[in-house]
Amino acid sequence: MSAQETNFKLVGFLLADLARHPVRVLLFLSLLVSAGAVILGSHHNRQASIALERLMQKKDLLDVEWRNLILEQSALTEHNRIENLVSKQLGMRRPQAEEEVVVRIK
Repeated sequence: MSAQETNFKLVGFLLADLARHPVRVLLFLSLLVSAGAVILGSHHNRQASIALERLMQKKDLLDVEWRNLILEQSALTEHNRIENLVSKQLGMRRPQAEEEVVVRIK
């Protein structure tokens, strides 16, 4: 008997055994499919966790930058600073009471 004939007999034997136990074959295939689904779900979960962690780090950096910008804004809009800049750079000053002119609109 040649090796090829032995292979054909082995394949025939396997197919006959599979045909005798279709429920077992179906259960085995469903087990493989569910295992693949678990692996795929775990992979997607890890990818989502990594993306969430990156976004949280970016949010923290943006939050720190926003706080610094708020501090800078409050420092730049301080009234004393504006008055000093106006008097030094533009030579402006507050008018005296006798220099004020009241305009009445009818």
